[in-house]
Amino acid sequence: MTFDPGQNKVLVFGLGISGSWAARWLASLGAEVRVADSREMEQLDPGVCRDMTRLGIPIETGPHRKGQVENVDLIVVSPGIPLDIPVLKHAGHLGIPVVGEMELAFRFIHSPIIAVTGTNGKSTVTSLIGAMLSEAGQDVFVGGNLGTPLSVLAASGAEPEWAVLEVSSFQLDTVAFFRPRISVILNITPDHLDRYPDYEAYVRSKMRIFARQSRGDSLVVNDEDPVLAAVSPPQGVKKFSFGISGYPGREAFFQDGRVVVKTAEDEESVEISVEQARLVGRHNIENIVASALVAHLAGIDVPSIQRAVNRFEGLPHRMELVGEHGGVAFYDDSKATNAAAAARAVSGMDRPIILIAGGRGKGGGYGPLVEAAKGKVKAAVFIGESKRLLSKAFQGLIPFETAVDMEEAVRKAAASAVPGDAVLLAPACSSFDMFKDYVQRGEAFAAAVERIANE
Repeated sequence: MTFDPGQNKVLVFGLGISGSWAARWLASLGAEVRVADSREMEQLDPGVCRDMTRLGIPIETGPHRKGQVENVDLIVVSPGIPLDIPVLKHAGHLGIPVVGEMELAFRFIHSPIIAVTGTNGKSTVTSLIGAMLSEAGQDVFVGGNLGTPLSVLAASGAEPEWAVLEVSSFQLDTVAFFRPRISVILNITPDHLDRYPDYEAYVRSKMRIFARQSRGDSLVVNDEDPVLAAVSPPQGVKKFSFGISGYPGREAFFQDGRVVVKTAEDEESVEISVEQARLVGRHNIENIVASALVAHLAGIDVPSIQRAVNRFEGLPHRMELVGEHGGVAFYDDSKATNAAAAARAVSGMDRPIILIAGGRGKGGGYGPLVEAAKGKVKAAVFIGESKRLLSKAFQGLIPFETAVDMEEAVRKAAASAVPGDAVLLAPACSSFDMFKDYVQRGEAFAAAVERIANE
């Protein structure tokens, strides 16, 4: 395979995981690749930089400049790069195509795709669907926004039976031909309002996941969300609904301790027990319901779905039990980077909660978390740039303190807890004011818990 000679000079914006893999892949196709990253060289991953040097890919660092896009045939943007920055607007004026890494890789992929989006739960559902398919002996690629970019699959030349992708709104902003065989929208709540002009723009971005679907494809939505209940897919695309409770017309739900799936094509319902499931919380029951429906649509047998539900241990930093000390359980849900996700974590707990929240706000306020906290959260510790806004939101509702760092927050939370309580890190904010990412934030929480346990 060779790269289109008409687009041989390629500029990749962003040297994160998707940008670096896109650069490697495009270079292997014979493209003349350059990379531009707004960070300084010392802030970049040294291993990635060595790879770029080995492949002869120049790296330009520092603030983006209009001159970077001149004499370029194609620009590939990483999801973290806003499309309205001046340099990309200049590229548009010059008529230079701008495409996302996932969209470009899709054009080289022949495997059917299951694409999962939503404000919350998409990493868990993507991974669980992949586990269900794997249990059935299917050859499966699992990736996308989850950690392994689609360009890795494109570069490999492999053709698995399914590619299961987590897809973010930022990735959907740059799709043009992306067409999943099965698209999934788990939920839509206000998020990333620091990047989108309003909630409606964010919703429109999510809806792009099924825009190119056509006859024979499927759309799976959580119709407990009124926005998703009203969605109308393109002609010929079958829409399937899921939720917690069952009612006529809903194809998947939870009833009497079992997930029930029944489509119009099924003579009998499919039932999956969650008695041995390792995922905890009501929101994870919802995630299992969605995953089972998708796996069923993909032709996976019931025993394989059941084995995956029983064996799947969840993902790091998503309601992960990181320790117990003095009868107090410590849960890391650092991936709860918006108020709705944090609210789901709180609602799913069956213990009194000492909440640790805060970080860099993303717009949209903290209303869902405040509502969920009523009767569930007995005290809180707030950190980061948003601690004053969180303090204002919770004023008069529960006792709270503020902390300067994660270590102090964990110690204050532990001091407020009694046996039977849970200390829950559910930040409701991004991590970028204090940490590199949500992973580093979760690791800092777990390390502080371990220090307290060892004292």
